[in-house]
Amino acid sequence: MKVYTIFLYKTFLIKSVLILLLSLSLDLKSQRVLTVGGTNWTVTVPPITEAGSNYTGTYESATNQVLLGASVPLLLGNGKVSVQYQANPTWNSNLVLSARRTGNGTTPCVGCSITGGTSYITVPLATDIELFRITAVVALASYSNIPVQLQLSGVSVAIPAATYNSLLVFTIAAP
Repeated sequence: MKVYTIFLYKTFLIKSVLILLLSLSLDLKSQRVLTVGGTNWTVTVPPITEAGSNYTGTYESATNQVLLGASVPLLLGNGKVSVQYQANPTWNSNLVLSARRTGNGTTPCVGCSITGGTSYITVPLATDIELFRITAVVALASYSNIPVQLQLSGVSVAIPAATYNSLLVFTIAAP
């Protein structure tokens, strides 16, 4: 009878520890951090010098126009980095913003990975779209200086002359 009681006690103790570890893991998984740096991008559109000509239509920023820093907690944590834009205050719907990740940045993490986002992705108005993912396997995934390049397309003489502005919003969340 004593062996049976000790066996139940040990089983309960192990389950309690596993539940505690699972609770800690779930709590850590919700703690993702994203920082955004870089400079404003002003697109300079060259003047048209010949009648009947149009603009080239597509312009690219520097390959490191935006620099992101991201942290994803350990214990098989994941982070989905998304982007959207907001008209700020004026935008023309014929203009298309796109973004892509041009490098991995730097990380001291062994066994961490960053995937996706190396091809241009059209950034939607006021709706998040996934740009890339970060995975932490056995350690905190901490990346800095993840370079992002921007592209503007759809520039045309058919768009009324004005100053168009937008604001890019980057977020990180669980996939």
